[in-house]
Amino acid sequence: MTDPLLALSPLDGRYASKVEALRPVFSEFGLMQRRVFVELRWLAALAAHPGIAEVPPLSADAAATLDAIASGFGLADGERIKAIERETNHDVKAVEYFIKERIGTHAELGRVKEFVHFACTSEDINNLAYALMLRDARDGILLPAIDRLVATLRALAHAQAAQPMLSRTHGQTASPTTLGKEIANVVARLERQRAQVAGVELSGKINGAVGNYNAHAISYPGVDWPAFAKRFVESLGLAFNPYTTQIEPHDCIAEIGDAVRRLNTILVDFARDIWGYVSLGYFRQALKEGEVGSSTMPHKVNPIDFENAEGNLGLANALFEHFSAKLPISRWQRDLTDSTVLRALGTAFGHTQVALDSLAKGIGKLQVDPARLAADLDASWEVLAEAVQTVMRRHGLPNPYEQLKALTRGHGITRESMRAFIETLDLPAADRQRLLELTPATYTGLAEVLARGA
Repeated sequence: MTDPLLALSPLDGRYASKVEALRPVFSEFGLMQRRVFVELRWLAALAAHPGIAEVPPLSADAAATLDAIASGFGLADGERIKAIERETNHDVKAVEYFIKERIGTHAELGRVKEFVHFACTSEDINNLAYALMLRDARDGILLPAIDRLVATLRALAHAQAAQPMLSRTHGQTASPTTLGKEIANVVARLERQRAQVAGVELSGKINGAVGNYNAHAISYPGVDWPAFAKRFVESLGLAFNPYTTQIEPHDCIAEIGDAVRRLNTILVDFARDIWGYVSLGYFRQALKEGEVGSSTMPHKVNPIDFENAEGNLGLANALFEHFSAKLPISRWQRDLTDSTVLRALGTAFGHTQVALDSLAKGIGKLQVDPARLAADLDASWEVLAEAVQTVMRRHGLPNPYEQLKALTRGHGITRESMRAFIETLDLPAADRQRLLELTPATYTGLAEVLARGA
């Protein structure tokens, strides 16, 4: 393999270790492996259909041979396909020839080798292979990584459920919340989008050159090809799309891309917020011996993991946006622009994976600074204006909002000045006492309860 220092993409260089799990799925090897799997399953399905007499039912030995080719597919097989492709200049035809080569010497399978790729266009194989790649990456890699992140955030939300924190709507002091509640908001949003990602139906087709079963029907007019195709596609664990041109229209790829993009956008929002809280001192970051924060300023401990995540999420989303805008469009019954774009699916998932890894690393370094949070709250008594004017409204006192606006807007408010104002109010004794006892740190509403419910 090329030295990582010479890699053109950071996913194969600097970040190679972070995307290792994606390599067997989205690499060209992964695509070849799934193409071979689909071709072999199609041959086996033809053999199992009673209306296709020229491909008799497979013996146990023949079936085991096909299974062994699929399950044992390795790098040497991929290299053989690439060698064939150099002659054919066609990647899917190379897969067909590879399979014929492998089964040609088998007494039983050699007799039906011309039924490999029978009635198929390349896109019959490709669309199913890509759908399987997306399913494997989503179910086996992306969703587990999201679940781990959500579990970490939920634990943080519960641990900090009661930790008061000053809100900063529009960047200004605002009604207090708790740190845990703000993390719980992210948990809830991620869980909703996680369900959207998991719920996308990945679809496929195997209906020939223009989607009409032309070659199928002329060869075997007695076979119910749409029903056969439906059973075959569903046997792969995919949804069947009965109406296509030469290509499956990729709407489902746009859907899963859009769903991941929405999830990534939530993570950008989270990364920026944590960056801000680190800047305010609400979080400290654990130090690691030997690490340097700045090449010239020795004191720096930068929130680099959250910055790295934000950058990688942006790269991923730029690609996902292009996928959803481009892939559902194909001139007439087929053009080849999708073929080029589909090869970048792994790049988008790769940058997402790097971002998830960076977020997990960054969260692991965070240490809450309760004293800093408390200091901000104690310097912001003006945030109790909402509480006081709302209680005044309840009891019919005149111009409550305007009175508090005159008292607080643009003025420095202290504990003493706020208490002095409350003492002047004609309120029931119990309500007045409750307001007098209120502090910015205790004015958090149901934030703790909400945080623990996440």
